[in-house]
Amino acid sequence: MNAMNDMNARSRMPANLKSSAPHIAGASRWDQDLKDWGAVEGMLEGQSRASGALLHKGGDGTEAGIWVCTPGFWECVVTRSEMCHFVGGRCTYTHESGEVVEVEPDTAVFFPKGWKGTCRVHETVRKVYMIC
Repeated sequence: MNAMNDMNARSRMPANLKSSAPHIAGASRWDQDLKDWGAVEGMLEGQSRASGALLHKGGDGTEAGIWVCTPGFWECVVTRSEMCHFVGGRCTYTHESGEVVEVEPDTAVFFPKGWKGTCRVHETVRKVYMIC
């Protein structure tokens, strides 16, 4: 199988969120079963809305899934450590110290519990995340 056929086959693989190992093929563009998670809290400008799909939600507070968010600007407080791999869009996180993290597709960021600052979404962002 050549690389193009292999890529086409992978893009047709179904998501299975009820599997023993929940998975989504093509997470950077997958839109099936995204749930409206509502307005983002702490807005400073705009009216960002989030949607997503859970791959896992544990009784211990762990969570993994896909998160999509529309443009806006808000205060951000991380209550549990979170690993993020951004696969689409553009945003800027600014820590309360003034440190800036520019995010574009294929950026991985770890936000430790207690991180405080702001988030400005310039273009609708999509991330694959794990909260622990």
